[in-house]
Amino acid sequence: MTGTPMHAHEAIDALLGAGPRRPVPLPEPAERARLRTEYGLSKAETAKALKVSASTFTAWESGQRDPQGEGRAAYAKLLEGIAAQLAPAPPAPAPVPAAAPVPDPKTVTAPPPEAPLAHTAPQLVMLDQNPDGSLVMAAAAPCVQCAQPSVYRAQGMPMHLGGFCRPGVVPAAPAVPAAPPTPAPAPAAAPPVPSVSAPAQPAASPTTMTAPAASATTAPGRAAAPSQAAPATGPAGGSRRTATSRPAAGSLSRARKAPAKTAPAAEGPSDWEAAAAARFPSGPLAVLDVAPSGKGLVAYLADGTQAPTAPAKHTLAAVVEWALEAKFGSPRLHRHGKDGDALVVLTDAALAELGLPRMGRDEKAEFVQRLGQLPKTHKSVKQVEKAGWLLTQRGLGPWARIYRTPEDGKRQCVQLCIPAWGALASGGWTIPDNLPAPDLARLLGTYAKRVLTPRGSTAVSGLELVTALRPPTRAVRTEAGWTSGRVEGSRPKDGFDPAPPEVPDVHPLAQDREADGELVTEAWDWHRPLTDAEKAAPFAVGLDVNMAFLAAAGRLVLPLSGPVHELNPAFDPKTPGSWLADLSGIDTNPLLPSPFTADGSRPTGPGWYSTAKLAYAIELGAKVQPTEGWLRHENGPYLDPWHKRLRQAYVDTMAALGVPLTLADTDPVAFLDAMAAVKQGDPAEVAVLAAIKQTAKGTIGKMRERPRGHGYKPGERWPALDRPTWDPLMRALVIDTATVNLHRKLRKMAADTGLHTIAVLSDCAVFAAPGPGALDILTRPDATLTTSLRLGVSPGMVKFEGSRPMAEVTELIAEGTNPARHMKAGGVVSADE
Repeated sequence: MTGTPMHAHEAIDALLGAGPRRPVPLPEPAERARLRTEYGLSKAETAKALKVSASTFTAWESGQRDPQGEGRAAYAKLLEGIAAQLAPAPPAPAPVPAAAPVPDPKTVTAPPPEAPLAHTAPQLVMLDQNPDGSLVMAAAAPCVQCAQPSVYRAQGMPMHLGGFCRPGVVPAAPAVPAAPPTPAPAPAAAPPVPSVSAPAQPAASPTTMTAPAASATTAPGRAAAPSQAAPATGPAGGSRRTATSRPAAGSLSRARKAPAKTAPAAEGPSDWEAAAAARFPSGPLAVLDVAPSGKGLVAYLADGTQAPTAPAKHTLAAVVEWALEAKFGSPRLHRHGKDGDALVVLTDAALAELGLPRMGRDEKAEFVQRLGQLPKTHKSVKQVEKAGWLLTQRGLGPWARIYRTPEDGKRQCVQLCIPAWGALASGGWTIPDNLPAPDLARLLGTYAKRVLTPRGSTAVSGLELVTALRPPTRAVRTEAGWTSGRVEGSRPKDGFDPAPPEVPDVHPLAQDREADGELVTEAWDWHRPLTDAEKAAPFAVGLDVNMAFLAAAGRLVLPLSGPVHELNPAFDPKTPGSWLADLSGIDTNPLLPSPFTADGSRPTGPGWYSTAKLAYAIELGAKVQPTEGWLRHENGPYLDPWHKRLRQAYVDTMAALGVPLTLADTDPVAFLDAMAAVKQGDPAEVAVLAAIKQTAKGTIGKMRERPRGHGYKPGERWPALDRPTWDPLMRALVIDTATVNLHRKLRKMAADTGLHTIAVLSDCAVFAAPGPGALDILTRPDATLTTSLRLGVSPGMVKFEGSRPMAEVTELIAEGTNPARHMKAGGVVSADE
């Protein structure tokens, strides 16, 4: 050691001279998040300014980790500065009154005590919107609430967003001297003051749809309690089991945790949710029909009841005016999202009453399905435009959107649904024939309540649901005023191009791609030759995974930014992307399909794989070294809110059809019977169930939508590419995760029961079985149920798909046909079902 040694007393003096090392105080975690959010900062940019990682900052803000040293001081300084800038301006000092004679205290009577003045809460406002949903902006002017400059307008007046406008505190009145009070008996305990953060739920409007008893709707991102509807039992033998092969319900048990008996108490709506719901007292939609008397129109609401009023004039323009005046629409699903427009459905009779043509082949007098819309020269289109209304580029067609240029910044837009022109004849909709108008309103209203107000096909509605729950932009406060900023966890509004290996062959980026340079991702279509023991089995039984793609999307890490090209990258299972690697050396069970190819065959050389496939290869024990990669370093669980809302919609609908969430755990036989009777339930609920299934699958398919229409030339861009949700890698990651999940379960099934699947089609797996029912292959020798493929209604669990005699299955395999395609009772099932 060099230098002069420091004596003990000198070291102590140095420590004392530096002063006390008290930790810099920080606000509570909830206040930290509130300050950052109200100031308009994202977690990413805040973490960058503090020179820490996003995960470290998240732990700081949530209180999971206590910042120390310079980082703590910098964080405290930032929060202090934000709080100072968000603080309301001090009120102007009151003028000093002229001197007055001092009263004699003996002659003055004390006035009754006044209630203390409360802080003025910010008023929740709905900012004006343009027809495309963007916010109306103008020159900065004093806000009518807080007098601070704002570039936004609400009903034409300058105003801030409710959460960012902070009126000052009303000053208290000066104290008045009073005589000493006389003693009084102690008052009774005051009732508790209601919390400001949880306002009371507004009373339900008589025009609002009521959900079935088994249904429970939750706010996006909130855990929902399991449905507790009483189980309904189908007809005897509904599960396709014979009396001799059906075990008693009491003899079956599962080696798993019992379901929770109580659910957590549901939280009330937040301020913005309550305000959004109050804007639409009439509900999301109306079905217009001709009155039973044959004179005039009647409107049926989402709960099937009749509206008190209907359009007085029988013109399309009058219908649009009426829908806006009656305040139809749906509240936003995200704080920074936008409300849903009113939907008006026109029955065939109402269509004729309004003077609109029926579907046919005459382009001048009828609606021609091939064209998709009435010609712009058609008299009905001219009547709408003459009334001051505008049509989008889709024109007046099955799903027409009619709007008017905003007046004083107020959005005016109504969507039409015309079943007579094929609006509900395809696109995932399976509407029962000759459904009365009240029942059609209840059907579409149930879908609107649980999923989203229909915007077109179920696939289109699914994409709209994604962006409704993950809006791309929000209002951000800056020194110069308000501007548009990105919502944390969402994708950019204009999207971004994917990597060359991920795009379809007609995409501009694929024109110079090598022949084997494509990331091929499709669901399984695989079968194999039977073993001698399998040929001897009397039956083949199919099990289907409930909502497999939806289950795979939960908490799945997806790209939020464009691809970055890297050579010889180190594999990171938390980074979504496409990787060039050789998986041909991985040995997998030949009695199971390979998880790395769509046809289940073993890879023969290097190929492009998604992160999900490579992570699974490592799980199987392979050593993976990619030679090339297109990686997304900004990522997150983009589809998780979409997954939660659709999952809850599916569970609620199944409960309404007599299959509650916990039935398979308590009575597997009753569950199989109830599932067999589902299609004999309420036709409207059955149609909603089919629409929810198609919404989930259609959404994933739309992420790689190819060009449509005649005249397209490969290499040209098409409109879908500009959507924030168009990303083939997202589709690949969802499908690959579903494939990996099923392969993992099939491996465990083989280890648990000795049974290997003989065929797989997408999410349906077929097994040789001693009997024709699901329990014949799910029951262990000790009479307990296996958990490798878990019987249940929740997405990701399995249900009985159907069974066939093994002789019939053997013939199908000999013909080269996948028997999983023919397992559904009653006919052929496609991979898209």
